[in-house]
Amino acid sequence: MPETNSILTLEQRKKITLTAVESVDGFSEERITLTVGGQKVTIDGARLKILAFSQGSGSFSASGEVRSVRYGAGKRALSALFK
Repeated sequence: MPETNSILTLEQRKKITLTAVESVDGFSEERITLTVGGQKVTIDGARLKILAFSQGSGSFSASGEVRSVRYGAGKRALSALFK
């Protein structure tokens, strides 16, 4: 599978944007699941709301309280950065 460059931006744990998003696979106020470069990306938080998603350009943005972002199916998470 070819590697896909994606950029994740998190602003004060309240707004998250991602590029190269292929699909939004599920969403609720506590969790958003995306596919980016063939990998699952899970955003956990509270009061999460999708602001925009363009499948054509791959741009995605959401707001709320972001608690963690996990890439892939493993337990490794970026949440340690937020402590």
